[in-house]
Amino acid sequence: MESFPREGDTRKNEKVKYLKKPFSRVLLVLIGGIAGIVISGAVFSATGFSVFGHIREKPPSSDDVDNAALTALAFSVLELIRDGDFVALSRIAHPEFGVVFSPSPTVALSTDRRFSVEQIAALGGDNNVYVWGICNGSGEPIDMTPYEYFSEFVLAKDYSDAPIVGINRVVKSGNALENITDVFPDVQFIEFHMPGGGKDTADELGWSSLRLGFEKYDGRLWLTLILHSKWTV
Repeated sequence: MESFPREGDTRKNEKVKYLKKPFSRVLLVLIGGIAGIVISGAVFSATGFSVFGHIREKPPSSDDVDNAALTALAFSVLELIRDGDFVALSRIAHPEFGVVFSPSPTVALSTDRRFSVEQIAALGGDNNVYVWGICNGSGEPIDMTPYEYFSEFVLAKDYSDAPIVGINRVVKSGNALENITDVFPDVQFIEFHMPGGGKDTADELGWSSLRLGFEKYDGRLWLTLILHSKWTV
């Protein structure tokens, strides 16, 4: 049985930029009085374990989640995915709706794969082939096992090291329709963005993002969406 790829726990002490203006009631974490609100990934890592140390048991109360805490929660979800701890991940999946996996910025509930809480808990040992959505350009179905899908659309890059983190804001788009808030009107989402490298066009188009969407239910914030975004043709 194939095991999911796992990466080391060491995170680079890189700067992470907030791309969302804070809500008036949000408690901000400021470093050196910088108005642009630049926070290191290591700070979020530490926050994730101090504030959401119980993440493997249950999601946080929706009343306790501000911008910084929402970002820390998203980092904790990344940690669970990297560790292959799908049982713990299932405990914060939406109890009724489950989690939608979208391989593109255009969420299509009719074709994107949605897993229930029970199915998510079993993903680590699931070797079945599923249709996860439609390939951009060709229109062909994305037929993959969970291991194959996560390798290409979730863990292709270490998004915990993303230099740009957007809060409830799309950081970068290709030419695909962005409809996350149309499909999930009440969603709160974090986008981990990895820019393309270099100055030539080919390199600049090599960017990708991973978005984690959360919705309130029964007084808590639950994971409802894992979305992959990159340049599309």
